[in-house]
Amino acid sequence: MNDFRAPTTMRVNFRWYLAVAASWVLSQERVILRKGVPLTAAQLADARLAGVLHPERVRLLRVEEVPLPEGPELRAMAEAMDLNGPIAPGMTLRYGIYVRAESWGKRQEVVHKLAHTAQYERLGGVRTFLECYLYQCLAVGKAAAPLEQEATEIAQRICKPTLALGRACLKTS
Repeated sequence: MNDFRAPTTMRVNFRWYLAVAASWVLSQERVILRKGVPLTAAQLADARLAGVLHPERVRLLRVEEVPLPEGPELRAMAEAMDLNGPIAPGMTLRYGIYVRAESWGKRQEVVHKLAHTAQYERLGGVRTFLECYLYQCLAVGKAAAPLEQEATEIAQRICKPTLALGRACLKTS
């Protein structure tokens, strides 16, 4: 009945899935905000460059695997949209960000997640972000989703090596 992989079911039940997903995101965000660590000074600067309005609210939580929702409906939705949490380098849940242990300290991965935090803020919160992001993932796939591409571009722009700085460092060494 709630097989999210069936296109008709996806359209009919999207609002229901959206409400359940928003509830899950908020519950996970609370866990991260309680157990996570605040951004370092460098990460706060990156967050501002990525467009985060309230970077002091962000917390990072190091995990071995990014948790997926427990319920079969949300798990099916995540799998259908290729949002495979356990193998993803991290997951942004508004101000709470899960970071897998092997991605901990990788600047570009964290900046990408911070760009998603900025999107949550810009779009007005959890439900509106999820509606836009999940719809894009359903319509064109996660890799081609405009919000995902935007986060990737922001991370690349902020983290790209600067040739001028590199040359200056070479000349002064």
